[in-house]
Amino acid sequence: MKIVKIRKSSSPFTVVNVKYCDTFLSKLIGLMFSRKLKHDYGLVLVENNETRINTSIHMMFMNYDITVLWLDQQMVIIDKVLARKWVPIYIPKKPAQYVIELHHSKFSEYSIGDKLILINGD
Repeated sequence: MKIVKIRKSSSPFTVVNVKYCDTFLSKLIGLMFSRKLKHDYGLVLVENNETRINTSIHMMFMNYDITVLWLDQQMVIIDKVLARKWVPIYIPKKPAQYVIELHHSKFSEYSIGDKLILINGD
């Protein structure tokens, strides 16, 4: 699985390693069944276009809460939530193309309107 880095385009330039999930199976599995999530690690779920339905997430079979960021085509955060374990569904308020799932402690580090940059992690 490909690992990339994300960072904010403005200060503070927090960098997080994320697993790049662009296949149906990798997006379906996501973080389900994992025991814990490192502070500097997460997932980016990538869709082909902006959509509310395909970027909705569930928290079934999750063992912990996570920060969820929804981004548009320009990689701008359009919605965010502190997703609680075992909640059936979270749907973004606007269509999104990217969903970023991070450690729950990252919630306050990101705001709606922040632009993120994806950096190849090779």
